[in-house]
Amino acid sequence: MFNILLNEFPNVQGVSKCSQVSTNPYAIEVIRAKRKDLVSGISHTEDLLDLLVTEGVVPPSKRSVILSSLRTSEERNSRVLDMLVSRGERACRKFFHPCLMLAEPDLYQKIKAYVGCVNDNVRDSKRQLIGYLLERDKQRLVKNTCPVVTQSTSKGSRKPKVQKDDDGATRPVAKREEQNTTLPKTGSIFSTVALGELSSLEEILQDTDVNAVNSSNETLLHVAAEHGHLSIIELLLHRGAQLDVRDEEGYTPLHRAALRGHSKAVRGLLNAGAPIYALDKQSKTPLHLAVKNKHLGTVKTLVEEEKNLPKNQAQGSFLHTAAREDDSQLAEVLLQCGAVVDARDNHKRTSLFHAVSRGCEKTATVLLSAGATVDRVVVETALELNRGPILCLLLTHAAGALGSEALGSALLSAVKKNQEDVVAALVDCGADINTSDQQGYTPLLLSAELGHVEVFRALAAKHARVDTTLPNLCSALHLAAHSGTVPIAQDLLERGFDPNTPGPKAHTPLHVAAQLNRSSLVGLLLNSGAQVNTVNQDGLTALHMASQHGHAEAVAQLLKGQADTGARDRQGRTALHWAASTQGENSVVGLLLSAKADPNATDKEKRTPMHLAATEGRLDAVTSLLAHKAKGGAKDMDGSTPLHQAAAHGHAGVVTALLSSLKKKGVDERNAWRRTPLHAASERGHGGVVELLLRGGAKINALDNSKDTPLHCASRSGHQEAVKRLVGWGQGERKERADLQATNNVGKTPLKVAESGDTRAHEDTATLLKKKMLLIK
Repeated sequence: MFNILLNEFPNVQGVSKCSQVSTNPYAIEVIRAKRKDLVSGISHTEDLLDLLVTEGVVPPSKRSVILSSLRTSEERNSRVLDMLVSRGERACRKFFHPCLMLAEPDLYQKIKAYVGCVNDNVRDSKRQLIGYLLERDKQRLVKNTCPVVTQSTSKGSRKPKVQKDDDGATRPVAKREEQNTTLPKTGSIFSTVALGELSSLEEILQDTDVNAVNSSNETLLHVAAEHGHLSIIELLLHRGAQLDVRDEEGYTPLHRAALRGHSKAVRGLLNAGAPIYALDKQSKTPLHLAVKNKHLGTVKTLVEEEKNLPKNQAQGSFLHTAAREDDSQLAEVLLQCGAVVDARDNHKRTSLFHAVSRGCEKTATVLLSAGATVDRVVVETALELNRGPILCLLLTHAAGALGSEALGSALLSAVKKNQEDVVAALVDCGADINTSDQQGYTPLLLSAELGHVEVFRALAAKHARVDTTLPNLCSALHLAAHSGTVPIAQDLLERGFDPNTPGPKAHTPLHVAAQLNRSSLVGLLLNSGAQVNTVNQDGLTALHMASQHGHAEAVAQLLKGQADTGARDRQGRTALHWAASTQGENSVVGLLLSAKADPNATDKEKRTPMHLAATEGRLDAVTSLLAHKAKGGAKDMDGSTPLHQAAAHGHAGVVTALLSSLKKKGVDERNAWRRTPLHAASERGHGGVVELLLRGGAKINALDNSKDTPLHCASRSGHQEAVKRLVGWGQGERKERADLQATNNVGKTPLKVAESGDTRAHEDTATLLKKKMLLIK
């Protein structure tokens, strides 16, 4: 027979191997181990769901969802198995017997053979699936010989619906409401149970539904648990009493037994699989009721049961619940009754972690007093949530265990998060206030850079060193200037910090404040003795740096502090040079000129502010400079005028302004290569500027050192727009026209120059010139 079962159910591979599959074959474990066979083997899913609904395992609403939302039987079967596992051991047992037994008898027999084989070497089979199945089979044989009794009515008895088993026996298949027939609260059977009359009860039960309820929705098992009658509890369970029926208070039988402190009854119910985490209508577990009524023996029983639960059935310990609810009294009782203080839940979190994460200081104190371990995760959680008092409590108990490195890391982390209380707590508990990270930041330096004023003051009050610097010599005052935090800077200055302390590249804090337009800090530093004309490694003063970035407010503060407008950097440039070349506020140029800055000062390349403004196309700056008598015709080291620069860069507005100022006197000025502004505009292809220069009187055929005309320059670069403007100039008017036949010092005309190019633009330019020369149509 056993060989036949092996052939029918190939996953059963023999007793010796079966015993290796599992040494703890509970119903949940069997579902997980045989999931593949169950998913593929269940063919009557709808019938199986009907039975599960009848047994109260699956709500009718879930049945409808599964059947309507899932198409294939495999998907439906898989969803059913997931639901059963989530509902616990009792639901999984009901699934096998009677539901699977009735819906899929062949598959049931194979599973039964499998668990019988697996259980071969396991002694304690009472609570395991094979013991449950064998016990239910015995009960079924007894029930088959006895009628099922329901409450009588004035219209007579109502026969329950029945369904034949695979062996021809019958069983009720009515809905749960039909099974839980209501009996009078004072009925004799309930009195018999309450009085503990076992012998009388055995006789009465022959004709009674063991799960019938009275007007308070109590079952016989509720009453037996209430009175602590263990022998009656065992009898009722043997007859199929359900463990999870709720009375009108939401109590299960286990709630009733725990409420009264009947520890033996509690143990009996737990051995039968009573739900240990069931909640009543007040969301209280049986343990809560036992603790409330000071039944320590019962509490110990429940705590021990929880310890023995498989990890996949535990929902987090009772101690975790006490920590989450900040129920310090419950936590104390649980610890007295043997709860493991460092037990971890399914997410590997301890009770102390939950207490800390919810700010439950009282419970955290209880747990720490009981020896709870303070690990890095717990400390980081307190830091993350800014739990200063709790963090101090944690460190008081375990600062030494964490070590100086961990404390230092925590301190820097608290500074970053601007947690003033946490910072103070860490320092008080021994964290090194002057510790530093890999970049060299101390807590005080970090708070200055981040602008965390209160944290900075807390550190300074606890005597953190204010004179430390980063490896690049950046001080706390430099960092405060960078973050623009006036209170921190003021605090440092009041403590005697030198405002002229050099930092990276000899920058002073004033340089930093000026560069970032921290006008309030500029004023504070100047009033505190900062030297306004100190230069950095590049010879730049604070005024240079503010002007470079167009920061009018900072410039105004510096000028008020007597900054030298004539100071020159290593390129020989003044602040006005930088202001004129910067795409920023023109008001900076105006401020400097109003402060008597020299508009014609030259740098090392003899460039004036006008040259730089023209190069950058700063029309507003050019206008201001011209208004302050800047020389529009000044020449730089290469002989170029501002007009050369504006023309070369195509700045039409600046060209117009300069032409108006020069009144045609400098339109043909030549640089070191004898090129005029028209040469520069033509070479770069700025057609509009070419037109402006020609209208301003520029000579169209002027020759440079290579005897190139502007047309040569435009042709060489392939700029058709500039060529069009040049060859089209003077058409129909009595003006000098572009000489198309002019040859340069190598004997090439503009056409030959264009033909020397190798791009499409050069080809198009050559074609244009040929048409103008009437060489082609």
